[in-house]
Parts: sequence; C-alpha cells; structure tokens
Amino acid sequence: MSGFSTEWLALREPVDHRSRSLALQSRLLDALARRPGAQQGRALRVLDLGCGAGSNLRALAPVLTGEQHWTLVDHDPALLLAARETMVRWASAVVDDGQPLVIDKDGRRIAITFLQCDLARELDSLLASKPDLVTAAALFDLVSADWIGRFCERVESIFYTVLTYSGSEHWSPAHAADADVLRAFHAHQLTDKGFGVAAGPGATQLMHDRFTALGFVVEQAPSPWILGPEDKSLMQALCSGSARAVAETGMVPEAELSSWLSAHRQALRCEIGHWDLLAVPPGLRAD
Repeated sequence: MSGFSTEWLALREPVDHRSRSLALQSRLLDALARRPGAQQGRALRVLDLGCGAGSNLRALAPVLTGEQHWTLVDHDPALLLAARETMVRWASAVVDDGQPLVIDKDGRRIAITFLQCDLARELDSLLASKPDLVTAAALFDLVSADWIGRFCERVESIFYTVLTYSGSEHWSPAHAADADVLRAFHAHQLTDKGFGVAAGPGATQLMHDRFTALGFVVEQAPSPWILGPEDKSLMQALCSGSARAVAETGMVPEAELSSWLSAHRQALRCEIGHWDLLAVPPGLRAD
C-alpha cells in the first residue's frame, strides 16, 4: 500500500476524531455489549487494520469499557514505531513497556501489540485469531473490490470502519476546474495501492452489499470532514496532495491545475465526504 507520512496523519487526526458518526459509534457499543463474554468481564480483543500511527485506537478506546487488548497492524514499520511512541505519550501511565505495550488511559487498561503485516497477502492469518472487533479507519477506499469480497467472507466478528472516502468534495469559494479535478482525482483513486485496482469511493457500498448478503446487520452513516479557517493547514495539505495525484493522471492541463491549487490553498471552507459502517454478525442481532 502507498505510504502516508506521520506529519499528514497527525494533521488529520483531530478532524478524523470529531468527524466520526457518534450515532453509529453508539450502535457499536450496543453490539459489543452483546458479544460472548462481555457480561463476564472478558477483555475486549480488537484487531485494527492499517493502523497508521494509532489514531483509531486513540479515538475509540476511551469510549470502550473494561480491559482491552488491541492488535495494531500496518505494513510500514516506521508507522508502527510512531504508533508506539505516540501511545506512550498519550497514556496516563505505562504499565509495561514490552510487547505487548500495556498502558493505563484514564483508568482503562489497554494492552497493545504492534504487528507488521502485508494485508494484501496475510489476511487469513490475521482473522484466524477471531477477535471480538475488527476495525479500520480510512482504509477501504484504497483496497480492491476483490480484496473487500474476500475480507467480508472471512470476517466472523463485529466489523466497524470509519472515514471511508465517499467521493464527495465541495470547496468554498468554488473554482471552475473543480469538476475536472475531482474526476481526475477519482481516476487516480482507482489505481493499484498494493491490492489491485482500488475500490475508491465505491468501497462502502461494496461492503454494505456483501455483508448484507452474508446475513450481517449493516448500518452506515456519513462522517464528512467539515473544514474551516481553523483547519487551514489541513486544507492546504489536502489540496496539495490532491493536485499531485491529479497531475499524475495527466487529465487536467497544468495551467488549469495550478490555478485550482492556488485558489484552494486560500479556501475558506471545504467538505470532504466519508462514510462510517458497522456490520454485526447474525448471532449478535439485537432482540
């Protein structure tokens, strides 16, 4: 999979956290309360795919109850190292600085294993551990439709993913090249990120349809980035990254793209569409 810098991940983390659907997160908590062993206080086992620097854990762990055992999976060892270092700083206290790393966060005991793994080739071995929850953030638009199909077939636990790109973008003020640039960006989204042709904005619908066909109870909710003047640094990084991707396609003339980039580096507002999705297996349906 194409790499992401720690700087970019740190820049987007606060916006990612505030953009999640709280309603769908509440539905997740309801489902986790029905998992086997929950009433007996068994530790929650979480598998976080494409973890990056650990943002998904830092958003979700504080709302989960009881002891937690997380396995953070990424292909990039530098991001796993950054995740560990950030977790140590984030913790209220470090209980055990080994492998797994065990921390206390506001009274929650969280054990964290960091695992370098190629998701394109080692999915089966990861899911064989049968975690209580499989989760990911900003991942599934990067993988292929075939990989999504195989993934859905193999998941037996609760699945919760957030911030999957929807394909919707609105910049203010608008620019005459917005539609052309977005079309080219979508074309770039569909290029191979290490899993085959990427699903891009169609990923959430693919997951919804496949999990539904398998008998899961599936819900989704919008989780758009709503960016304003206080998010200027993120907006500038976002439009610069988009312009680089669009330039690689050759679909937008250089002068037009340069004008678009100059205009949007001064944008006042931007909305980038995402979806959150929750899939609960048949055995955990609510009464």
